[in-house]
Amino acid sequence: MKPVRVNLALQGGGAHGAFTWGVLDRLLDETWLEVAAISGTSAGALNGAAFKAGMVAGGRDGAREALAALWATVGTVGDMRLSAWMQPVLPFAAAMTDVWEATFNTSPQGIAAQLFSPYALGAAWKNPLAPVVAGFDFSQVCAEAGPRLFVNATNVRDGKIGVFSGQKITPEALLASSCLPTAFQAVEVPHPVTGRTEAWWDGGYSGNPALFPLYEKDLPADLILVAINPLYREAVPDTPLEIQNRINEISFNAPLLRDLRAIAFVKRLLAKGMIAPGSMKDVALHLIADDPLMNALTASSKLLPNPASLARLRAAGRVAADAFLSKHANDLGKKGTVDPVALLD
Repeated sequence: MKPVRVNLALQGGGAHGAFTWGVLDRLLDETWLEVAAISGTSAGALNGAAFKAGMVAGGRDGAREALAALWATVGTVGDMRLSAWMQPVLPFAAAMTDVWEATFNTSPQGIAAQLFSPYALGAAWKNPLAPVVAGFDFSQVCAEAGPRLFVNATNVRDGKIGVFSGQKITPEALLASSCLPTAFQAVEVPHPVTGRTEAWWDGGYSGNPALFPLYEKDLPADLILVAINPLYREAVPDTPLEIQNRINEISFNAPLLRDLRAIAFVKRLLAKGMIAPGSMKDVALHLIADDPLMNALTASSKLLPNPASLARLRAAGRVAADAFLSKHANDLGKKGTVDPVALLD
């Protein structure tokens, strides 16, 4: 096939990011498909960093190996359903959480988060993702070669998004993008624009992921969104655990819906001739997702990266990407396959 350049937008979602690993692994099989840029949040940022570093170091095989190494390390982190600062106090935290959630359908982590703080241990607190990020070669992550990478985090003080790229993608920036405030201490990183040191939380609160970095004129119009946070749930939640989970999903989807509305708005203006073609990016949107699977998974599984569940998610991601390519490979580079308005209705 004729070479086609695309951008990737990778959502965050904790251990569910292994689904994106599978998607990327399948896309790497297609030698005609070139990834020009990646915007990622949280697990999406980690996937993006591994993908880029691997591509710079060893091409497609290098990217595949880097992604596998990333998730092998994530699989050793252990149960994060109760914050790392609590586990020395509650050595049977994982088992207790399982029993509690099955019996009372509430989250002990959610209750604990209202009573305790990840700052309780002060400087003794350790970020459980630090060993994961330490495995990256940042000379490759920040290299000019390979796909352009954008990492998203949320400024704690003003609530605005920060987009880190190039040499500003540091280990701290990746940890900031993945910082859930009820479990992790805020990560201090210089602001990518002002240079002032700021405290940062998970990028999902302000961009999950941010799409606007992919609108640069030198980047392709095709944008593949890899979604792991379901937009729609048929059942109305009625237990404390289900309610909290859906609140989190809606909060993390809100920034993406905002970006989709912007894409739809530009398309309407172009269709009505109200702006000149080429004056604004006419995004050709595509979507790879498995909402039935994500609806079936529990909220706790996002913070439980055991190897078996990661392998299942990777396999599902490969299947979803294969189905997308079977149906839409010939559309890439020509037209979008998802109407952003349809996602908003």
